[in-house]
Amino acid sequence: MSGTEYLRVSDLHAFYGESHILHGIDFTVRKGECISLLGRNGAGRTTTLRAIMGLTGKRTGSIMLNGREVINMASHRIAQLGVGYCPEERGIYSSLSCEENLLLPPQVGSGGMSLDELYEMFPNLKERRNSQGTRLSGGEQQMLAMARILRTGAKLLLLDEISEGLAPVIVQKLGEIIRTLKERDYTIVLVEQNFRFAAPLADRMFVVEHGQIAAEIAQHELQDKLPYLQEMLGV
Repeated sequence: MSGTEYLRVSDLHAFYGESHILHGIDFTVRKGECISLLGRNGAGRTTTLRAIMGLTGKRTGSIMLNGREVINMASHRIAQLGVGYCPEERGIYSSLSCEENLLLPPQVGSGGMSLDELYEMFPNLKERRNSQGTRLSGGEQQMLAMARILRTGAKLLLLDEISEGLAPVIVQKLGEIIRTLKERDYTIVLVEQNFRFAAPLADRMFVVEHGQIAAEIAQHELQDKLPYLQEMLGV
């Protein structure tokens, strides 16, 4: 890890209509680091990712991306700065083939992975490249959603519940891919309900509760903090 700060979220408040969801979220992510936002359902983790992307309603506070304030930017401008968002619902176009889905998003930066590189990283997608989006398994759809943002050249990846509902062998494969991306200096924010998946991958974990950061736990503190995490997360 280079130690250079890549993302700083300060006093972030976010609203859906009249509902006040985030109540002053604060955290930083260094370049090449993987952090995980842990918490129970409804704690505000997904809203944090959506707020970073400009997909919530009103936002206040500060979101510094590589030294640049983006709190008032439109979503497409934030994406053009190299942010890739992989939503929980995946957003696969059912009428398009696997490969057509992969080629759909525009490139936002240099250094996006080529189709060959992506097929090497996700061999299942190569086998299914001509299959319709709806005919892919849940695991294949998740791999496609991740591969799609890697092709764009995005360097900050916001990944929402990528392990949810998937077979253990697929979850293991996704973990290997995240390790590879870290080695390639991608910066990753991982929202996860699956603590056992997220914990070994994350350099630091932030526990989100009631729209605020309740605790920050570094990888080396994990063993000591397990009872606290089990209590907070109900695992």
